[in-house]
Amino acid sequence: MAGVECKSNDYGAAAYWDARYSSSGSHASAAAAAGEFFDWYQTYPALRPLLRVRVPVPAASRVLMLGCGNSLLSEDMTKDGYEDIVNIDISSVVIEQMREKHKEIPQLTYMQMDVRDMSFFGDESFDCVLDKGTLDAMMCADDAPDGASKMLAEVARLLRPHGIYLLITYGAPKERVPLLNQTRCSWSITLYIMPTPGYQLKMSKSTQPTMEEVALTEDGQLPTDYVLKDPESHFIYVCHKLAVKEVHCRGIDPEETANAN
Repeated sequence: MAGVECKSNDYGAAAYWDARYSSSGSHASAAAAAGEFFDWYQTYPALRPLLRVRVPVPAASRVLMLGCGNSLLSEDMTKDGYEDIVNIDISSVVIEQMREKHKEIPQLTYMQMDVRDMSFFGDESFDCVLDKGTLDAMMCADDAPDGASKMLAEVARLLRPHGIYLLITYGAPKERVPLLNQTRCSWSITLYIMPTPGYQLKMSKSTQPTMEEVALTEDGQLPTDYVLKDPESHFIYVCHKLAVKEVHCRGIDPEETANAN
């Protein structure tokens, strides 16, 4: 999914991902067969400084991992003190693989689920929703962008007031901010930009990943003079869900938002 090039319209279909995780020729299934993991975009050590600040470790923090795949992210988070991470994926194949791999880690729960309909969970069930590439996949699905909009509305519904939706994506603000700011979502957005691991390895002798906070313009875009160091950079959107009082103060009709949800 590098560069968000949609070479397949199957990214929103369970059959596509089941086949991918079952096929002996895929990176994901090869990693699973070897007892390894496959991480899209960025690893936990790279994201840790931001996560530890935005999603404190106390046991009360409940995290939802969207499109978990066979990533190492959730396991690394439990090693770092997170105690309640619910992992969902549209592929029943990878969910069964991960249940088996992590059956000795009670902090991790795995469920087969479509992110466009997470009605199994009640409103305001999570303190944080993590998305590492899932929205990008949804934008390559047959029902895009409607499916992506449904997913984001569900994310907003599931977050507790002041909860965090942390989105790691290839989508620049001109592509993602209008989608994030749809009627059913009421949050403030902070943007960080992070070069890809390959670029950082090539350009820097330091192994410490670089992450830069970039102030968006009033209309939610990059400053006109901003230049990406790495053309394939990852955009990290920290979406902070507003409480009803904050929504009202910003001139948003809370009844309209609630009814849309």
